[in-house]
Amino acid sequence: GRRTQLLKGLPATSTVEENAAAGVSVYDFNVTVSPLSSEGVEILPTIVNSNPLTEAFDIESKGALEYRVVTTGNPVLDYETMPKSFDLQIFVEDTTGRTDLNILTIRVTDKNEYPVFRGNMAIQTLTIYVLEGTPPEHIYQVDAADPENAKLKYSLLPATVPFSITESGAIFSTKEFDYEKDPHCYSLNVTVTDPDGLNSTRTVNINIININDERPYFTTKQRIYRIPEEQSPGTIVANITAKDPDDEDSPSRLFYSIQSSNRYFSINPSTGVLQVTGRIDHDAFPLRLHPNISLTVQVEDSPSNGHASEMEITIIVDDINDNPPECNPSAFRKEANENTPPGTFLVDLRNYCKDIDVDPSNNQFNFTGLSGFGSNNFALESTVSGRLVMTGTIDLENPANSGNEIYTLTVRVQDTAHPNYSNIIYIYIRIKPLNEFFPVFSNLSYVFNVSEITKVGSSIGRVHATDKDRPPTLITYSIVAGGGTRDYTNIFWISPTKGDVRILARLDYETTQKHIFIVQASDQEKSTTASVTVNVLEVNDEEPVCSPNFYSFQIPVNLAVGTNINGFRIECQDRDSDPRSFRYFINEGNENNHFTFSPRAGSNVSWLILASQFDYESGLDTNWIYSLRVYITDDNLLSARDKTTHLIKTGVVTLSIRVIPNPTTAITTTPGFTVVTKQENLYSASAWYVPFVVTLGSLLLLGLLGFLGFLLVTWARSRCPPAGKARGTPLINIPGKKKPKKEVVVTMTKLNTVFDGEARDPVTGRMYEFNTRSGARRWKKSSEPLQPALVGQVMSSATEKSGQGADRAETASKKEPSEKRKELTAATKPAAKPSAGQSETPGQGGLRLQK
Repeated sequence: GRRTQLLKGLPATSTVEENAAAGVSVYDFNVTVSPLSSEGVEILPTIVNSNPLTEAFDIESKGALEYRVVTTGNPVLDYETMPKSFDLQIFVEDTTGRTDLNILTIRVTDKNEYPVFRGNMAIQTLTIYVLEGTPPEHIYQVDAADPENAKLKYSLLPATVPFSITESGAIFSTKEFDYEKDPHCYSLNVTVTDPDGLNSTRTVNINIININDERPYFTTKQRIYRIPEEQSPGTIVANITAKDPDDEDSPSRLFYSIQSSNRYFSINPSTGVLQVTGRIDHDAFPLRLHPNISLTVQVEDSPSNGHASEMEITIIVDDINDNPPECNPSAFRKEANENTPPGTFLVDLRNYCKDIDVDPSNNQFNFTGLSGFGSNNFALESTVSGRLVMTGTIDLENPANSGNEIYTLTVRVQDTAHPNYSNIIYIYIRIKPLNEFFPVFSNLSYVFNVSEITKVGSSIGRVHATDKDRPPTLITYSIVAGGGTRDYTNIFWISPTKGDVRILARLDYETTQKHIFIVQASDQEKSTTASVTVNVLEVNDEEPVCSPNFYSFQIPVNLAVGTNINGFRIECQDRDSDPRSFRYFINEGNENNHFTFSPRAGSNVSWLILASQFDYESGLDTNWIYSLRVYITDDNLLSARDKTTHLIKTGVVTLSIRVIPNPTTAITTTPGFTVVTKQENLYSASAWYVPFVVTLGSLLLLGLLGFLGFLLVTWARSRCPPAGKARGTPLINIPGKKKPKKEVVVTMTKLNTVFDGEARDPVTGRMYEFNTRSGARRWKKSSEPLQPALVGQVMSSATEKSGQGADRAETASKKEPSEKRKELTAATKPAAKPSAGQSETPGQGGLRLQK
C-alpha cells in the first residue's frame, strides 16, 4: 500500500503506572481514512511489533474510528524488574490500500508499593513453639523488604504480650514462661511500615510447649518386612507404634523419624506409618547385590531436646519381571550389494540384546515377528539365535522391486515369563546399486533460437539426460567443447544438476550468427555427449549514432525563415538499420516551433532549418537561448502496426542556440578603406598541417593584395587628375608642381578570437560574423563592387580568393574543431564621402587603404 498519515495522534508518548490492572487505558488515538474509503478500515489498528517485545498492551475500539491502547495484565507491569519504556509499532490500513505505521512510546512510572514479607511469613501464618522454662531470648527474625528499597519500621501488637521486636525485625521473648500458669498460645500482629506510611501485617502464633521427662517406648514387636520391588510411592510397609509414660491418661504426642541414611522410605512423624517414597529397583545397584534394607526408627516425645527411643527394622526386596529385553542399538543399519546370493548372513541380534532382571526366570527372551516391506527377501534362522540372513536375490532394476533401495524390517524381542514384556528392533538394510548403464540424452542434438538482445545470465534452453540405473543416479552436465568466441573462452554456462543453459556474454548477430558446442552428461562413472546449436536471431538493438551529437552556436534575431542555420546538419549511422529508416524530431526545448529539420525522415542526413520568425517585440518570444533535444528514431520504414511490436531505438543530439539581437550599426566618417582581419583559433597539436596550410594561403593572399594595391596606385597616378582639397584641407601639400599622388595606409590587427555568431547588416544586407564576448565583427563574404570599375574588379577577384581560402579553413575546422585556422577577408569602399547611415565595416579595427 501507499504510506499515508492515517493514525491521528501518533507518534506520541504516554505513561502508565506499574501494577496497572488489565483494561487500564493508556492512550487514545483516532484513525482518519480517505473519503474514497467508504468501508472504513481494512486492517484495524494493530500492534505489529514492540521494543522490547511484550504482550502487556493491546488496542481496543471505542467506537467509530476511535481506539485506545490498554493494558492486558499479562504480564503485570513492574517498574523494578521490567523495562521502563516500551515502543509500540501500530499499523493500520484502510480499504483503499493506504497504510500507516507509527510508534507509541509508553513509559512505566514507579508507584510506591506495600512492603512485602519474605520467607515463611510470606506464604503462611507462622507458628513458633517455645518451651516452658526457657529464659528470655531471641525467638524469630522477621524478613521483610520494600520494593523501592526504603528503610522499614517494625511494630508488634498487642502491646501487652510478653514479646518485643527490634528495628531489624528480631522478635524476643521478655519473660520465662510457665506452662501451668501462662497462656499456652500467643497471637502477635507484626506490622512493617515504609517511610510513606504504607504497611503490611502478618500474624505470628507462639505456642508454649510443655516439658516431659519420661522416655517413650515402642509397642510394635515385628522387626522384619518383605515387599516386591517397584512399589508405587505411598505404599504402606509397616505401622510403627509407641507410647510415652508421661501421657498414659491421654493420647501421646510423639514424633517419629528415620535416623539411618535412606532414600526409599519415609515415616509419618505423627502416626509412625512407614511408607515407600522412592523407586525401589531390585535390578539396579546397590539392591542388585544387597536386596535387604535396614532402617533405624526413632520416637521422641518432643520435637527438640526431648526423650527418645530407637528400633532397627529390616525390609527385604523381592525381584519381579519388570523389564523388557533391551537391544543396544535398537536400530541396525546394514548394507548388501545388489544381486547378493541367498543365505548371506547379515546380523546376529542376540549379541546386542539382554534382559537386566536379576532372577534367571525373569530374564529369558526370544525373537519373533519379522515383518516389513520386502521382508520375504529375509529370514531369522531361529527364534533363539536371532541370526538374520537373506533368502532372495534383489535386483534394483527389476520392476518387482520398484527400485527400492532401503528395506525397513522390524523384529520383536519378547520375555518368556509373564507378563511377556517386549521391544521392537528396527533393521534398515540398504542395497548398494551397481552402475550398469550409460546416461542417455533425450535428443542427439539440441537447437536453441535466441534473440541477440537476450540479457546476460538468461536461460536459453535445457538439455536432459536419463540413466536406466535404479535408483536414479545423479547426472551432472558440463560443456566439454565449443561455445567460445574471440574474446571469451566460453560464453555459455550449463547448470551441473539441471542442464539449464545460460549465456555469460552478450550475443551479437552482426558478429556471430551461430554458436555450436558439446555438452556432456555424466553419472560420475559413465558419460555421454550431445551437440547444442544456438542460432542468434537478429533484433534492432543498435541505436542511431549521429555526428555531431552536441553543438552550440548563435544566430541573429532577424534570420530569414527557411534558412539552413549556420549550415548545420547531422549525419547518422545505424549498424542494423537502413539509412532511410531515420526520423528526426525535436522533443524538448523547441518553444513556438521555431526550428525544424529537413528532411524529417527517409535520410541519414538532415539540415537544421529556421521554421518561423522570432517575435520578441510583441512578447510572443521571451527565450533567447534554446536547448534543443533532437531524437532520431529508426522506425521510418515500419508500418503503424509494426511499430507496436518491433523494437525501436532512439539516438539523441543536443543543440544549444543563442539568439543575438540586432547589432548596432557603426557609421563611418572616414574615406573608404579596406579591412583585412587575421583570426587565429586554437587547434589540436595532432592537426599540425591545418595551421601550415592556412598560414601559407594567408601569405599568398597578402602578397596578392599587395600586388593589387600596387597596380591600383599606378593606375590612379596615370589616370586621375591632381587631387583637390577635401573638406577645405588639402590631403597632400606638394611644393612647386602638383602631381597626383596616392597614399596607402596599412593597419594590421591580430585578434585571437573565435567568431561564433553571424548576422545580416541591416544597411548593406551583407552577412557578417561576430564574437559574442568581445563584440569583434567581420564580413562573412563580400560581394559589393569597388568604385571605379577597375578597382571593383580587382577587389572582387581578391575577395573571391579570400572567400575560397575562408571556405578551405572552414572545411578544415569542421574536420578538427580544436585546430587553429587563419582567415583573411578583404572589403573595399568607394573613395567618395560616405552617406549617412552607411557602414563600411562591422567592427572598429581593420586594414585601411586611403586615397
